Amino acid sequence: MIVGGGPAGLAAALALRQRGASVTVADAMKPPIDKACGEGLMPDSLRELAQLGVDLSVDDGAGFRGIRFVNHHIGRDGASNTRRNVEMVTAQFPSAQSTPETGIGLRRQLLHGRLIEQAEAAGVVLRWQSPVQLKTNGQVLIAGEPAQYDWLIGADGHGSRVRRWAGLERGSILSRRVGFRQHFCIEPWSPYVEVHWGNTGQAYVTPVGPNEVCVATIARGSHFRFEAMLAELPVLAAKLAGRAATDAVPVDRERGAVTTTRRLERVARGKVILVGDASGSADAITGEGMGMAFRQALLLAECLEAGKPERYNRLHPDILQLPQTMARVMLLMDRSEAFRNRAIHMLASEPALFSRMLGVHLGSESLLRFVASRGLEVAWRLAVQSSSTQAHATAT
Repeated sequence: MIVGGGPAGLAAALALRQRGASVTVADAMKPPIDKACGEGLMPDSLRELAQLGVDLSVDDGAGFRGIRFVNHHIGRDGASNTRRNVEMVTAQFPSAQSTPETGIGLRRQLLHGRLIEQAEAAGVVLRWQSPVQLKTNGQVLIAGEPAQYDWLIGADGHGSRVRRWAGLERGSILSRRVGFRQHFCIEPWSPYVEVHWGNTGQAYVTPVGPNEVCVATIARGSHFRFEAMLAELPVLAAKLAGRAATDAVPVDRERGAVTTTRRLERVARGKVILVGDASGSADAITGEGMGMAFRQALLLAECLEAGKPERYNRLHPDILQLPQTMARVMLLMDRSEAFRNRAIHMLASEPALFSRMLGVHLGSESLLRFVASRGLEVAWRLAVQSSSTQAHATAT
């Protein structure tokens, strides 16, 4: 029994059906279910999605070849007048068998629909508009009727009721920010996912169709909205405004959501197991929410088939480790303009370094290998730049 019919719940259902389990998914909502997110799937996420039986192509949305950071920051000229500087750095995805890998951006509702189609074809029982009640005596009701299960999977998101009900809340929230998402009718101007950095937060732009982009903003303050963010990001504002005379218009309203970096002490207890955001998360800036859910689904099915839920409990943190490490670095860049400026300037001066870091993020290069070969150098260069910046500031 899976509580929650979003991508994480459906991915778990598909993985379990592949190993012969009988699966019912229950959700109080009616599909397709939408949620504010960046809507980009990295190459590794696409491979894991294919293992679940869902093959996507660029025809389903739009392809992108890598990541581009655009740093908007305040500088000073010789007369000590402030001016806004912009610095860019781009990394392409690693090549697989001499073929450059590609990510795919697509509307979340389209992805949800494809997962539903595959779940129906696989024989998953889908109970939509069926509220789930969790009783104190351990009983579960679906649409008011008692439900029997061998395992109960909580895939009900950040505010998981299953997590609270099972006594799995213990853990820590390392970060909490607020995101807003909006779509614009406009031909994508870049073959990359662009992450625009400002002093208050980030906006990342994902092509999701031949004439549509998704713009997601993330900020520390819940009242900091899209227009205020654009005021900090002149390059992005110009891209959107430059096409306003043709068809750069919003095609929907802003949709908001909370994004957290959360760790839990345990993700399984008795016959209850958590997947997706219910089981922990990394800040949305990493772009790894879907990928983590797909990897957790595959691991969950493997462990339950072997009758070893504790193995899932033990290996689950490994799936979150790298995304949460990347989240810590990116959130440090978010909080410290000086650190962000140094880091992006360093990457711009050596684009190959950024490409290797993207490879680590995607799992094509091990983190330990990267740290062993470049970690000390990167730390030294950041420290030297920091000292130089501080010395210059003191002198002026």
